[in-house]
Amino acid sequence: MLKSISTWFHNRPRVRLAALLVAPLFWLVVAYLGALASLLVTAFYTINTFTGNVIRTFNLGNFQELFTNPSYRNVVVRTLGIALSVTIICTLLALPMAFFMAKIAKPRTQKVLVALVLTPLWASYLVKIYAWRTMLEPNSGVIDWLLGPIGIHSPGFGFAGIIIGLSYLWLPYMILPIYAGFERLPNSLLDASGDLGAKNLYTLRRVVLPILFPSIVAGSMFTFSLSLGDYITATIIGGKLQMLGNVVYQNYSLNLPFAATMSMVPIAIMGIYLWAVRRTGALTSL
Repeated sequence: MLKSISTWFHNRPRVRLAALLVAPLFWLVVAYLGALASLLVTAFYTINTFTGNVIRTFNLGNFQELFTNPSYRNVVVRTLGIALSVTIICTLLALPMAFFMAKIAKPRTQKVLVALVLTPLWASYLVKIYAWRTMLEPNSGVIDWLLGPIGIHSPGFGFAGIIIGLSYLWLPYMILPIYAGFERLPNSLLDASGDLGAKNLYTLRRVVLPILFPSIVAGSMFTFSLSLGDYITATIIGGKLQMLGNVVYQNYSLNLPFAATMSMVPIAIMGIYLWAVRRTGALTSL
């Protein structure tokens, strides 16, 4: 009987494929979509300020507080600005680094450079952020100690510190997709552009960037989403500045419905971002 069942599955590849997808689809629906649905429902509840219990009555009070309170609006705008800044900085840094790795470095050196790019990912997240806290410490940090004599001082803890820390953390996630994109770029296109008299910047703008655009988009999905949901970096090197993740963390034990409401903001932003990316057609070119 088992042999006949095995033969039946073997002769029906579509059924076999569907059977293989049952477990991951079940996990996606229950563990991810189920959690998101629970979060969305909780956002419409309120909390009893006296007992601290969640009142499961539908209302829009949390969303009204989010959109009418200028403090929360500022947090949303600040977090969005940080995520965009980190993505732009990582892109500008990754382009020349990935170009050198893919087009200039020798094959043996390429492997070493890829390993060096991956090495920071093996270190603990907290170790790296606390290392940057030591470097950014005003007056007594490593930056002031090394560069202070030439007039360059640490930006300290705050907006700039968060951007520096997050750019360092997520830079490898931008380098690797762009590096893969450069590897797919034929050298003949660069040679042809130069032979036709195109300057380097013109070649970069009209030849290289259109081909690398899907790779840049793939990297930006990591840097933007990871920066949007981060809160540990802001806690350690952000000073008094708060990001969306900090507001969610602070309200989780005090006001769970409002924390759920704030959690919907980065989800909505990423949904809009992915919709815009899909409209460009970049994902189909990866």
